[in-house]
Amino acid sequence: MNLHGKDIKIFAANSNPTVALGIATKLGLPLCESDVSTFSDGEISLSIHESVRGSDVFVVQSTSQPVNDHLMELLIMIDAFKRASAGRITAVMPYYGYARQDRKAKARDAISAKLVADLLTVAGADRLLTMDLHSPQIQGFFDIPLDHLQGISILAPYFKERVNKNPDEYICVSPDLGSVTRARSFSHKIGTNLAIIDKKRQKANTSEVMNIIGNVKDKRVIIVDDMIDTAGTLCNSANAVIELGGAKEVFACATHGVLSGHAVERIRKSYIKELVLLDTISIPNEKILPNMKILKIENVFAQAIERIYSDKPVSPLFI
Repeated sequence: MNLHGKDIKIFAANSNPTVALGIATKLGLPLCESDVSTFSDGEISLSIHESVRGSDVFVVQSTSQPVNDHLMELLIMIDAFKRASAGRITAVMPYYGYARQDRKAKARDAISAKLVADLLTVAGADRLLTMDLHSPQIQGFFDIPLDHLQGISILAPYFKERVNKNPDEYICVSPDLGSVTRARSFSHKIGTNLAIIDKKRQKANTSEVMNIIGNVKDKRVIIVDDMIDTAGTLCNSANAVIELGGAKEVFACATHGVLSGHAVERIRKSYIKELVLLDTISIPNEKILPNMKILKIENVFAQAIERIYSDKPVSPLFI
C-alpha cells in the first residue's frame, strides 16, 4: 500500500452523488466519471471511465436505504480501484450503516458493525472517513486508519448565533443517557446548560420517557442526537420537555436523518418547532417538512480529504 497517491480523484456511487459533487467542487476538482447500475438479474454493474493508477482515490457513499445495495456498490467500487492499481483508497462514508449492531444485545446476535468493517478492509479500503458513528467504539473494529468527524462542528454554529442573543433562555437536552457526551459537547460550544432525559426502551424502535434530569421549565430546548430513525425517541423527548418539564418551545438537531417508518408523520404532529439535519443521507423531497432545515457537510468533508491527502491531522476540524 502506498502512503500517498499522486493526485486526488473523487468518485461517487448512488447514495450521495450531490454531496460527492459538492465535495469535489470545494476541492476545485471535477467529479470523476463512473457508472454504477444493475444488470437485469439485480447484480451490480460498474464502469470506471478513467485511470486511477497511482491516484489517491476517495469514493463517497453512505450506506443508507437501500442499505445492502449501497454497501455492495461501495465494496465493488473499492475492489475495482484496488485491481486498477490505485495508490490509496479511502472510503468516505458520511453515514455508516449497521452501526447500531455493535454488540451482542442477546444470545446469538450478530455484530454486524464489525462485519461491515471487515468487508471494507478485505475489499481493499486503506482508510475510512466518516461522521458520527452511533457507537464511537466502532473505530476499534478497524485495522486501518479511521477519521471520525463530528456533526456538531456544523450544527453548533447554526444554533450559537441564535443562542447568543438570549443564552439564559436556552438549554441543551440529551434524549437519552447514551447521547450525553455529544450533548455536553454541543452545550459547551453554544454556551448553554445541559439536561438529560432518562428513558426505558421496551423493544427496538420504541422508547418510553421516564424522567427529566435538569430544569427545562420556561426554557427553549434544543434536543441533540446523532440520528433520527423512526423519530420515536425524538418525539417522546419533545413531548416530555413540554408536557412534563414545562419548556417554552422545542428545537431539535441530528447528524443523520434516516427517517424510516412513520418518522415524518410523528415529526409533523410533534411539538418540534424546527428540526435541523445534515445531508449525510439523501432525504427525498416528500420527506422534507416545512420545519426542517438541511445543512451541508461538503465543506468539512472537503477539508478532511485535503488534510488526508496532504498528510496533515484531521482533528483540528472538530476541536
